[in-house]
Amino acid sequence: MSQYSHMKLFTGTANPALAQEIANYLNITLGGVEISRFANGEIYVRFKESIRGVDVFVVQPFAKPVNENLMELLIMVDALKRASAGRITTIIPFYAYARQEKKTAPREPITARMVADILSTAGVDRIVTMDLHAPAIQGFFSIPVDHLTALPKLSQYIKEKKITNGVVIGPDAGSVKKAEKLAASLHWPLGVMYKRRPAPNVAEMTFFIGDVKDKTSIIIDDMIDTGGSLEQVIMALEERGAREIYVLATHGIFSPPALDRLNRPSIKEIIVCNTLPIDDLESYPKLKVLSVASLLGDTIRRIHKNISVSELFE
Repeated sequence: MSQYSHMKLFTGTANPALAQEIANYLNITLGGVEISRFANGEIYVRFKESIRGVDVFVVQPFAKPVNENLMELLIMVDALKRASAGRITTIIPFYAYARQEKKTAPREPITARMVADILSTAGVDRIVTMDLHAPAIQGFFSIPVDHLTALPKLSQYIKEKKITNGVVIGPDAGSVKKAEKLAASLHWPLGVMYKRRPAPNVAEMTFFIGDVKDKTSIIIDDMIDTGGSLEQVIMALEERGAREIYVLATHGIFSPPALDRLNRPSIKEIIVCNTLPIDDLESYPKLKVLSVASLLGDTIRRIHKNISVSELFE
């Protein structure tokens, strides 16, 4: 039983379409909030209804422009705290700066930790996010974090294809655990590519393990950004005789020139979730977008009612 009389769902400007889907799933109305910019770019926020003592949920993935949307969320949280919200849970389907979760060279920041500190200091009481680039980022927070995964939804989509001769590909060492889970779910063999990154958004393959000849290859990763890493993987699969290729990812960032790189005959389909807004890319014929609104809606309902979230994945 919730200690709060009721809950309200609000959205920032990063992905209002997803927030509306969640509201529809929960059969509630999105709360009213005014968000605007001053002439010099400063952000103004004002909530249009009382939130005193309310269990508040705010949907705001860190979509492009990342820094703008992060700052917008912080200002929304500050307004909620000053309006005496009972509890503030931020729904951040895509957590940016997750690729900077450790120091790999001298004098580098650990930006993922810094963002976690800022959110906690601003007054966030709970975080809901999905498929972090590095799951250990959960430990950067001193507040509860619900780390959801889209893997069951992606797996179910591939199962419905009824592919008879497939192999799951982990495109790098960091994706092996996710690839193992998908391979176990599909009862398929596993292939792994190892690569190094000489610079941001630059990947070079070092070696490949697995048999893909005349098989359907399913590449699984947490995000697609510029597509540089995927291009290396796909070229390696093509050279090794892969029949056709599916690309699965939770987050479709698609920074240029991603779609140009992924416009290859061997790619059958690219499947991502709507954690980020990709409306302008829906005309891309090979792109399939799966909704995570029901998963986030169920999570919100369970948090409000103090019911286990992990049971959703059991």
